[in-house]
Amino acid sequence: MSALVEVRDLVKYFPVRGGILQRKVADVKAVDGISFDINAGEVLGLVGESGCGKTTTGRLLLRLVEPTSGQITFDGSDLLAMRPRQLKATRAQIQIVFQDPYASLDPRLPISEIIGEGLSNHGMKDRRQREATVAEILEKVGLRRYYVNRYPHEFSGGQRQRIGLARALVLRPKFVVADEPVSALDVSIQSQVLNLMAELKDEFGLTYLFISHNLGVVQHVSDRVAVMYLGKIVELADSVDLYRSPKHPYTQALLSAVPVPNPHEKPQRVILSGDVPSPINTPAGCRFHTRCPLARAVCSEVQPALELKARGHLAACHFS
Repeated sequence: MSALVEVRDLVKYFPVRGGILQRKVADVKAVDGISFDINAGEVLGLVGESGCGKTTTGRLLLRLVEPTSGQITFDGSDLLAMRPRQLKATRAQIQIVFQDPYASLDPRLPISEIIGEGLSNHGMKDRRQREATVAEILEKVGLRRYYVNRYPHEFSGGQRQRIGLARALVLRPKFVVADEPVSALDVSIQSQVLNLMAELKDEFGLTYLFISHNLGVVQHVSDRVAVMYLGKIVELADSVDLYRSPKHPYTQALLSAVPVPNPHEKPQRVILSGDVPSPINTPAGCRFHTRCPLARAVCSEVQPALELKARGHLAACHFS
């Protein structure tokens, strides 16, 4: 498969300011030199603890946040070198589904305008054509055509997330960033939305970056999985391989916390000591060494590279 999205050495630091003059005194290293590819037609899961840089990574790929440095290539074009007019045209091909279905929809607008706004911005000025397109995409996501004049407060959380999906898909994009799309929903509704996303992926030929902290959900939907810790990707592998044989101690700890549906099976938990270090003052060497059960002296001195440990399986660990 060819890579639709290529990321190389992507960095995003947020300045911390202090003092009377509000000078920069430090940086929050939200994303600190990550590289990966997303192949056309695949789902890449991005997992990790809260605050590890997952959402920032997704927003960088859409240029909703400008990177500090690095390179992002979309469909063969340098996304960061695009001028405003070219970027606007490209944005029709890259869309996002936000985490919070309640906060991501404008409460002042009916959903016909929320979904149709993208069509209007990208040249579809005929109102009847817009309305027909919006009604069609509503049916695709499992909502009724006559809902078009309703406002967001008239819908449930699951229905709002379907509206968010409709807004993202109405322009027929190639690439969608799904930022924790089911974390705010009840478990019964989560499965409906996930199944819907899988059906739409096949129907529209979509490529997803699926961001989540729920490893069970990621296993269900992803072809490959990348694991982030403190702004770094520490493991990247095929979904089956990663869940069957994780190489990095952090991944092993995360997977050990996933609930097992068999009450007679008691998996061995890996309990991490200490708290997650601050992204303002990240540890030297391997960022995980302060909590790692395998840590040695070299771990606090030398940062391990993300390298091949098995066929198609990358990990950043000196001892994996």
